Amino acid sequence: MKKLIKILLSSVLLTTSSFAYADLNVLNLSYRTGPFATTGIPLMDGMLDYANMLNERDGGIGGQKYNMIECETGYSTDKGVECYSKLKGDNILTVHPWSTGITLQVIPKAGVDRIPVLSTAYGLSAAADGNTFPWVFNFPATYWDGASIILKYIGGYDMRGLKGKKLVLLHLDHPYGKEPIPLFKDLSKVYGYEFIPIPVGLKEMQNQSAQWLQIRREKPDYVMMWGWGAMNPGAINEAVKTRFDMNRFIGIWWSGHDDDLMVAGQKAKGYKALSWNIPGKYPVIDDIKKYVIDKGLSKIKNADTIYRNFYTRGIIISMMQAEAIRTAQKHFNTSKVNAEQVRWGLENLNITEARLEELGMKGMGYPIKTSCEDHSGHHPAWVLEWNGKEFEPITNLIAPMNDVVRPMLEEAANKYAESNSPWPGRNNIPCN
Repeated sequence: MKKLIKILLSSVLLTTSSFAYADLNVLNLSYRTGPFATTGIPLMDGMLDYANMLNERDGGIGGQKYNMIECETGYSTDKGVECYSKLKGDNILTVHPWSTGITLQVIPKAGVDRIPVLSTAYGLSAAADGNTFPWVFNFPATYWDGASIILKYIGGYDMRGLKGKKLVLLHLDHPYGKEPIPLFKDLSKVYGYEFIPIPVGLKEMQNQSAQWLQIRREKPDYVMMWGWGAMNPGAINEAVKTRFDMNRFIGIWWSGHDDDLMVAGQKAKGYKALSWNIPGKYPVIDDIKKYVIDKGLSKIKNADTIYRNFYTRGIIISMMQAEAIRTAQKHFNTSKVNAEQVRWGLENLNITEARLEELGMKGMGYPIKTSCEDHSGHHPAWVLEWNGKEFEPITNLIAPMNDVVRPMLEEAANKYAESNSPWPGRNNIPCN
């Protein structure tokens, strides 16, 4: 407890209103400040509010309090590693790095510290290989899955529509934005499209005139965006200013934040983004409002936030974490599970359609299943479109090109292990 108080005084933000040294502690390396705060805040709020709802309504998970602990990083890799190093010993069951840069630094520590890393649909795509990365989980889908889904949307399921096309990737010049580049490059040779990556530096996020001048010169068939935080509205504004056809502008799931599009409103109509959740009104949100928001236990400042894309995504992420804990509790026949047991729960996750309905989330997300070998599940995504006021789904779920992506991921995982030799891999960790 003295350690926690000392850290709190050193600017660590503990977000559960009545935090104590409890059994079910999950660490979020959050960013409620800095240039990425607009996207970080609703995600953290959704995660925190769902955890508090379980505590207020159900008495936690299996009778144990579900504590969502935040340590503010401002999206800085150095601060994220510092947060992790300070708090990893405080009975942490799982760490959510919330940055690909931080994730890459924490991955080598996971097996040593024996704390699972949960980078939900971000981080190192190769970590989907559970045999190489038994302590890392990136379900429901990897960035390489997302890239292949975008290619399928553009090129059609037979991919013939890609031949001869020119595709620009407008990406954050950061590990997150660079992650899909190898796949886009490799598949360009297979499907015959021209691939042009255009980076956006951290200092250029709000002024992308140079990048969009290049886009005007290139005249691409599509612009694909791997943006985050202030980069997203900056790109939308430049696209509007240069009169780029929004129907040919599509982003990964982290480039589909409502507030980023609201700055342009109707002018951004037609912009698209992948998503593995659908925003809207659901029974689980009614319970969050009743047990958390109406009691003054939430950090949200805008009531409309709870029906938007990133807040609902935060709920989904917190739910998946809670269900992994619940799975471990049932398997090990104890409510007071430890990090190694929760690792097993993450590896044996099976959230069915019936379970989603029980949780009040029918239609909000889709069933999630993991395995020893597959820590991602390579699940599908919807394409959402901005209608001028909000995002709405315009496709059924589109599956990733798993037959193409999975072998590439396994090859990348092997290369990672070789370059970081001796890499422990699964070693003596049981697979069931």
